[in-house]
Amino acid sequence: MNLYTSTFNTPLGGFSVAVDEAGSLVASTFGRTSRLSLPAGSHKIESSESRTRAARDQLTEYFSGRRRDFSLALSSRGTPFQKRVWGLLVKIPFGSARSYGDIAKALKSSARAVGGAVGSNPCCPVVPCHRIIGSDGSLTGFAFGLDTKVWLLKHEGIPCGR
Repeated sequence: MNLYTSTFNTPLGGFSVAVDEAGSLVASTFGRTSRLSLPAGSHKIESSESRTRAARDQLTEYFSGRRRDFSLALSSRGTPFQKRVWGLLVKIPFGSARSYGDIAKALKSSARAVGGAVGSNPCCPVVPCHRIIGSDGSLTGFAFGLDTKVWLLKHEGIPCGR
C-alpha cells in the first residue's frame, strides 16, 4: 500500500496527515510526519501535496472556524473495539462533549477500555477524541497535551473550565 503525507500550518503549529491511494485519511497528528501513527508493515511513503489536498483543505477549514463536520473517508487501522469507539466519537456533534462513561455505557464496556481506545485514535481531530472528558467534567489526558485539548474545546465553544 502506498501512503501519501504532508505537513501544513495551523493555529497550533505544524499538522501532518497521511492518506492512502484512495485519498482516505489513515492518520493525522500535531507536528511532523514522523509523529504519524501509521499502520505496521512495509509501505511506500511519499510526500504529496496533491494527494493530501482534500484532507489538508478540510482540516484547514476546521482550524480556521469554517468547518464543523468532516466528509473525509477514514482508513485507520485498529481493533474491532477501537473502531467501535472511534465510530461513536465521530457521532459527537461539534460543540458537544461526552464522558468516557457515556461511551462505555453505549458500548456496554468499561470507561478504562474506552480510554485506551480513545488514546489510540490515529485521526484527531477528524475523529474527535478531544471531545471526551471525565465524568466530572475534568480534562483528562490528551496525547497532544492539555493545552491543545483546551484550544480545541474552546475553538468548538465547549466549556472546559480553563
